[in-house]
Amino acid sequence: MIKRVSPGVCALAFAALACFMGAQAQGLRASPQLGISPGSLRAPATANVQRQADYIVAVVNSEPITNNEVRTRLLRLEQQMAQQGRPMPPREELARQVLERLISERAQLQMAREAGIRIDEAQVDQAEQNVARQNQVDVAELRRRLAQDGIPLSQLRDDLRNQLLLSRLREREVEPRVRVTDQEVDQFISERQDQADPAALEINLAHILVAVPDNASEAQVAPLQAKAQQIAARARAGEDFSALARQFSDAPEGRSGGLLGLRGVDRYPTLFVDATQSLREGGIAGPLRSGAGFHILKVVEKRQAGMPGVSVTQSHARHILLRVGPQLSQATALARLADFKKRIEAGQADFATLARENSQDGSAREGGDLGWANPGMFVPEFEEVMNSLTPGEISNPLVSRFGVHLIQLLERRDVTLSQREQREIARNMVREKKLDEAFADWAREVRGRAYVEYREPPQ
Repeated sequence: MIKRVSPGVCALAFAALACFMGAQAQGLRASPQLGISPGSLRAPATANVQRQADYIVAVVNSEPITNNEVRTRLLRLEQQMAQQGRPMPPREELARQVLERLISERAQLQMAREAGIRIDEAQVDQAEQNVARQNQVDVAELRRRLAQDGIPLSQLRDDLRNQLLLSRLREREVEPRVRVTDQEVDQFISERQDQADPAALEINLAHILVAVPDNASEAQVAPLQAKAQQIAARARAGEDFSALARQFSDAPEGRSGGLLGLRGVDRYPTLFVDATQSLREGGIAGPLRSGAGFHILKVVEKRQAGMPGVSVTQSHARHILLRVGPQLSQATALARLADFKKRIEAGQADFATLARENSQDGSAREGGDLGWANPGMFVPEFEEVMNSLTPGEISNPLVSRFGVHLIQLLERRDVTLSQREQREIARNMVREKKLDEAFADWAREVRGRAYVEYREPPQ
């Protein structure tokens, strides 16, 4: 069983080393993926910023949080906000928000350890592979870039381990709190019938940043502006925007094609919303100037928030599932499925036959066939890998909360959803919203039970 039981619980994992913004800064859930790029892990190289002498700024149940921890997270957050053109609050206020987030995370991590939740090295390996795949590189190249940016590999792996711990804890603690009734689904659909409400609009933008140094002279700005204008012209002429982003963008998401993700207009910078509000899907805006530099934007998707689209892309896949337990370690399961993949690709074995003989999922009797699936039907860690495959391609073994999988994508198709299917997607959206609220309440409860002693303010 790999269907997504709760469409938002796994999304509660904070992106490792990510800088929370918008709703996330208020304690809501973060991005559903570990969307990490090596650039996003790098603290800004500012010549006039000297590393402060370290000291304790707070203690959470006898565990200290240091000034350097706050400072490192703060510098990353400021870099990310600048690159995305978001308004920057006063630094003292931002530092307080960062400290409160670290306190909340520390209390949750302590709770996870007390609950006996463990993350083994194989799971961290899988998370690292996911990060590499999201950045369209292999693990060796990811590690090379980290080393080039002066980031210890142990730092990335420790943060991935912590985010996996938090994800497991939140799944266990938050999911049982949420139930969705038919009446709530009816109300949700009714409230979103007014398509003219601009506040209910969701957009997905792709972004290219040509960074401008602080206090740059006009002579320094002019060639950067010309570069941005040339990139925008090439995008308007029909060149692949994601390729341009990977080649030219100074923003962290540039390495993964520049996509910022589907979100409400209230979660995008006003500069971006104003520039794209009159554009249709595929439209290009910019260059736009902000404190970070020049921005070029592409409208990838626009839709009314909360209302499922009438058509979706479905995937038809099959899989082999090995469940981990006392009789089968995760490392052994990974090795066994890697061998299965090698034999199938060499023509020495048949996927369906291996699934019937070995898979520990209900789909085994059908040769692992999962049928046609709508987006969001499977748990995120499974669906992310499935979505990265081309028809006929077999994935590397991957770890989910259910065990270890080998996936083969058979085909894809675009279909119009029935009323029942649209209603089910609406139900999932209601559940996502309620999970957000339940998580916020739970996080406040965990924070409230923790003993927190504030020492010196962070600098």
